[in-house]
Amino acid sequence: MQKKIQPKYYLTKVKCSTCGSEYEIGSTAKDIKIDTCSNCHAFYTGKQTFTQATGAVEKFNRKYGITQKKNEED
Repeated sequence: MQKKIQPKYYLTKVKCSTCGSEYEIGSTAKDIKIDTCSNCHAFYTGKQTFTQATGAVEKFNRKYGITQKKNEED
């Protein structure tokens, strides 16, 4: 292994900007800031919110007062 071309390896603290958690990892970067981590991400915590309750078509129809007529050709 050639020592002159290898990057320096640091023990780095990774800080989450959402919840403030800090982790210590090994990396070639000195400082790492992340947006979300496993402590605050909705997928890992199980606190997912479903913001899209209605579809786009239903929202459009409701906005403009459009009612659907059912076919009675049986």
